[in-house]
Amino acid sequence: MKKLFTALAFLTTLITAPAFAQAIDLNKVDPENYLVMDLDYITGQGQVIIRMTPDIAPNHIIRIKELVRQKFYDGIVFHRVVEGFMAQTGDPKGDGTGGSGQNIEAEFNRMPHVRGTLSMARANEENSADSQFFICFDRAPDLDEKYTVWGRVVRGMDHVDMIPLGVPAENPGKIIKLRVAADVDGWPNNLK
Repeated sequence: MKKLFTALAFLTTLITAPAFAQAIDLNKVDPENYLVMDLDYITGQGQVIIRMTPDIAPNHIIRIKELVRQKFYDGIVFHRVVEGFMAQTGDPKGDGTGGSGQNIEAEFNRMPHVRGTLSMARANEENSADSQFFICFDRAPDLDEKYTVWGRVVRGMDHVDMIPLGVPAENPGKIIKLRVAADVDGWPNNLK
């Protein structure tokens, strides 16, 4: 019975979740709910568009946008990139031990950790998320409802796939800059 309930809950989540996989007309979205990330992945550069989910993780979105507007993420490397799993960033030290110094209370939700999901990294304590986040390369069901999902890649996942692997990578990929779309001049017409 528990397996049936879990399966039904998962299907309900998929049905009611925003359709991230569908083509999105960026001219018709609220740019306050989108991020533009320019990546350097050693063999090239690319742009990633992220849709944030303030309806399911409002406090995380407020904090992420504060950090982005402070240019906190600019130049930060992906310090933990595991093939078939995820790419983690957001540590100014570049080794996984740092953050912004301000924890965010968990907002666990029913959004599944699928390819392109952005979710907050944390220590064992549920309310220990800070500035580090990860992007899933593939489905990671063990993370569901244990980490706060706050967004999904809607364009540019092919660039995320190019981030060098390693913990840490010998030559890690990095965020060149991360901006709230509302702050990008000419959004969305001047995207790469």
